Amino acid sequence: MQAKIQKAQILLDALPYIKQFRNKTIVIKYGGAAQVNADLKDKFAQDIVLLYLVGIRIIIVHGGGKSINSILDRLNIKSGFVDGLRVTDEKVMEVVEMVLSGNINKEITTLLNHHGAKAIGITGKDANFIKARAVDGGKYGLVGQITEVDDSVLNNLIDEKFVPVIAPIASGDEPSHPGYNINADLAASKIAVSVRAKKVIFLTDTLGVLDKNGKLLSKLERTEIEALKENGTISGGMIPKIDACMEAIKGGVENAHIIDGRIEHSILLELFTNEGIGTIIKQ
Repeated sequence: MQAKIQKAQILLDALPYIKQFRNKTIVIKYGGAAQVNADLKDKFAQDIVLLYLVGIRIIIVHGGGKSINSILDRLNIKSGFVDGLRVTDEKVMEVVEMVLSGNINKEITTLLNHHGAKAIGITGKDANFIKARAVDGGKYGLVGQITEVDDSVLNNLIDEKFVPVIAPIASGDEPSHPGYNINADLAASKIAVSVRAKKVIFLTDTLGVLDKNGKLLSKLERTEIEALKENGTISGGMIPKIDACMEAIKGGVENAHIIDGRIEHSILLELFTNEGIGTIIKQ
């Protein structure tokens, strides 16, 4: 009986947060181990369906770099990186679109639908809702920088009780344009700003932002970020995620979270517990 009471208490502990986030929009960037490990994929889908069923408006933006690398290797198509960005010519772009909008996007929507959500997979080309231009005048080929997000497309889908699952591919200016490959973190940030989301959450393969001793920094203010970059505390692959968080915060998103997607039910633990499990960056 005591175990049953404890289960009830867990639900009651989550109740204030459910009330707080109900009818609010949360954008989740889905990537890393959570996107490739079969058990973690299932746990992620359960988390999303729970959020959906308690009335939270969910938007998912996903990456897929590892799968893209695998297909490029199988097709013997060369693809290098400059400044951490995949140089994307038209052949590479074909594979990027095939993998992101095909294999990965449909796998995620199928999993969510199976667990009880009403998910729909789209790219920025659908309804032309994400537009972009080439980064640095085309230095990286078809790598794009978002210039416009039509939030009405996403809001209409959510109002109809869909969970949009977005592959980060944007439209070009011409009908014949092959489209732009968009960094998924930055796409999530731009989308969160556009829909005036309450939160944006980035699933990663690390605990969050760590100090120089490897200890989790559970809370950061905007004013602390630059100092942590300058002294090397924030470095490497964490920099683009922090930049995406900062862009979201500056654009009006209340909080940005970086959490460890390798932990089962990490999203629920971050949203519905007092302590959370990752790093929260506040206005």
